[in-house]
Amino acid sequence: MKRASIGLEATGDAAGGAVPEFFIPAASSLQERRPRTLKHDDSFAVFDHNGNALSGPGSPEGLYHRDTRHLSLLCLTLGGTLPILLSSTLRDDNATLTCDLTNPDLHDEHGHLALEHDLIHIRRSRFLWQAACYERLALRNFDEAPRRLRLEITFAADFADVFEVRGARRQRRGTLHPAELGEAQVTLAYTGLDGQRRQTVLRFDPAPHVLTAERAVFEVGLVPHEACALYLEIHCTAPDTGITPRRALLGALREAHRALRFSSMRAATLTSSNDIFNEALRRSVSDLHVLVTETPEGPYPYAGIPWFSTVFGRDALITALETLWIDPVIARGVLRHLAANQASTLDPVADAEPGKILHEIRQGEMAQLGEVPFRRYYGSIDSTPLFLMLAGAYLQRTGDTDTLRRLRPNLDAALHWIDAYGDRDRDGFVEYGRYSDDGLINQGWKDSHDSIFHADGRTAHGPIALAEVQAYVYGAWRAAADVFRKLGQVARARRLDLRADAFRQQFDQAFFDDRLGSYALALDGDKRRCCVRASNAGHALFTGIAYPERAAAVVRTLMASPSFSGWGVRTVAATEARYNPLSYHNGSVWPHDNALIAAGFARYGFKREAARIFEGLFAASIHVDLRRLPELFCGFARQRSRGPTLYPVACTPQAWAAAAPLALVQSCLGLSFNPTASQIMFDEPALPEFLEEVVLRRLSVGEGSVDVSLRRAGSQVVVNVLERRGKVQVLTSN
Repeated sequence: MKRASIGLEATGDAAGGAVPEFFIPAASSLQERRPRTLKHDDSFAVFDHNGNALSGPGSPEGLYHRDTRHLSLLCLTLGGTLPILLSSTLRDDNATLTCDLTNPDLHDEHGHLALEHDLIHIRRSRFLWQAACYERLALRNFDEAPRRLRLEITFAADFADVFEVRGARRQRRGTLHPAELGEAQVTLAYTGLDGQRRQTVLRFDPAPHVLTAERAVFEVGLVPHEACALYLEIHCTAPDTGITPRRALLGALREAHRALRFSSMRAATLTSSNDIFNEALRRSVSDLHVLVTETPEGPYPYAGIPWFSTVFGRDALITALETLWIDPVIARGVLRHLAANQASTLDPVADAEPGKILHEIRQGEMAQLGEVPFRRYYGSIDSTPLFLMLAGAYLQRTGDTDTLRRLRPNLDAALHWIDAYGDRDRDGFVEYGRYSDDGLINQGWKDSHDSIFHADGRTAHGPIALAEVQAYVYGAWRAAADVFRKLGQVARARRLDLRADAFRQQFDQAFFDDRLGSYALALDGDKRRCCVRASNAGHALFTGIAYPERAAAVVRTLMASPSFSGWGVRTVAATEARYNPLSYHNGSVWPHDNALIAAGFARYGFKREAARIFEGLFAASIHVDLRRLPELFCGFARQRSRGPTLYPVACTPQAWAAAAPLALVQSCLGLSFNPTASQIMFDEPALPEFLEEVVLRRLSVGEGSVDVSLRRAGSQVVVNVLERRGKVQVLTSN
């Protein structure tokens, strides 16, 4: 298969640069593999259904820590043969991977049947915790005769940078060291060109009968119906060797479950009358829990696995907006962490400018050496206004003026960036253009090299002003006005509101196109409209920059068959020159994009259309492995009795895709909060056809919380308070 046009300049928001060596090769499909993923903080792992990691061209399998693959091979054999897969499941909370296996027919050296199939059961249970992978390998003999089994685990560590795994080619690499062997432990190590030593330590319990630099061999004797267990630890840092792997696993498992319970208890919960939707919701919430990483500033959702398990600005900001109603602590962590990493100097290599909010952080060898520009990279045009939007939304949700007062210098710097650096040609709009040839060509969320184009298919040249970025800037000024008003700076808030009013008119005149029935995709460097029907226009409704009289036309355009596939709104309509349902940004369907569009529809009173988007994405999740919405799927039209066409290298889980169903619930219910008055409001709530009832529990505002049921009653939705804790008012309007 040819290399996909989905490289770093095209691997979605959470992607990387514009030169060929950053491309992700499409030599194999992640959807075909349907890998099993685990994550904890800065470590993640990708395994096949057998629990093995068999890395090779196009394969992301392995154990990773801080953007380096610490284990590139892990393979279990029984009698020299791969066991037969029975089942492979992730727990609903994503905490543990369990693989059930059995033996195939095994023959001796003379070709005679030595062990008939399906007599030995093998269960592999595995999880990640604090830079280590723990595994319990249980065997049981269901034969009527005693059996002597030879179990072998082969392993290797290539210490490849994640960009190498994605397809980058390096001229030079560091030094792989000879393995250090102990009785029950082997250490594999590598010193990179950055001078950093990286190591992988494998510990076995009990000690293998044979242990080399590449394999561990166990000779296991089992009488009829006897069971035994072996334990394996794989550490990406130095392990605590004071306790056995068995005891270490049990202790780590207790801590992992305790941490998961703690993080899940702080958020509201949601159940519904639809069992399948409940499954999808549980997976979405579990994906968010596993992607959220603790930073010194608070919880922060990493973008996605396998390629983007790190800090991304835009992804986390949108994820925080999507989840703000259910768990505002995530938004606070995102704001504080991005504030701590806000640019303070001009750095052309990193596309950094004072006040700008970052795009991506990488910790691997290639980033440390500058072989890729993403050690701390700021090449996204929308992270800064989204930062301001989230700050305003967080204050509106929580009333937490103390946090916003502490963030005040960062808000000031972000506003200054919009004026001093965002508007490159001083025409009033915010544009982007990279400083370095290694940076991103396109710096909006559609960052493929060919994603911004004119009606005839010609790619646009910069500096480029994107429609949705102007919408975010408008939203940023409105949000900042709200914040400063709450902080007592009424005059400054008024100036920002007046500026937003004037900008709204300027945007309407420059971007709305009657022939499209929508807003143009962008303005190019000559201020010519890119007259393309694209999903970006829906973001103008999301932030409220669209005049009310424009809303109906935009909704009609986005919900017409060229744009709405039945599963969701396409990034680019089927009528446009570069439309390709197989592309990354020119005709695919992105759940997070649709969640924002649906929020915009609901804002302008188009709840029925928002519910149609909700229904389409829910229907798509029914057909997807684990009910897990991927980063994106192809834009082919929905057909009866068929699921969506999956995109070959879409990340899953992906934070802003996992959060999309939560945002869609809020949009359809018209849910908002007034923390000053301790009020929860439902404005003209609606339910999509697949839901008769939803129940929200521990929905908090101020110092109180409520449990609320919303149930369809004819053409309306009836709201009932099931339980009230503290002084909380629940208000509805129909």
